[in-house]
Amino acid sequence: MQSNETLVNIVRFITLVLVQVLILNQVNLAGYINPYLYPLFILVFPLTGNKSLLILISFALGLTIDMFSDSGGVHAAASIFIAWVRPVALKYSFGVSYQLNTLKISTAPFSQQLIYIFAMVLMHHLVLFSMEIFNVNQILLILKSTLFTGIFSGILMVFSVLLFSRKST
Repeated sequence: MQSNETLVNIVRFITLVLVQVLILNQVNLAGYINPYLYPLFILVFPLTGNKSLLILISFALGLTIDMFSDSGGVHAAASIFIAWVRPVALKYSFGVSYQLNTLKISTAPFSQQLIYIFAMVLMHHLVLFSMEIFNVNQILLILKSTLFTGIFSGILMVFSVLLFSRKST
């Protein structure tokens, strides 16, 4: 990574943690919908970046959220999981353009962006709520929380990507 790209990622990391901790952790709709924006850092991490570094940073990101949320490591585990499966999700969502390393997520077709964001968010939330609730008898609550929080978080992430993406003309 270049120094400019590193600075952008540091600012993105700090901003997403602050928005999550100070604003979004205070939102609780219908008792079980709490939007999570911080996984966006993992989703938009540079594709040419070091994969091992991404997993390490994902752990730090999740652990930071866990410390502020007093959640015992579930955010760290879910973040590591989506960082680990990210190459598979990118290949599934973007196909040949990812394999040829010509992909920029912000300039990809909107339908591919939606598939990628919602697939990653739903995987993150399924791991998160499965570990948080950790009771097979509560499978419907896990699925309901995953679905509704995932939809809300996914919409928030799509709007964030659209708002902050730099379209090249």
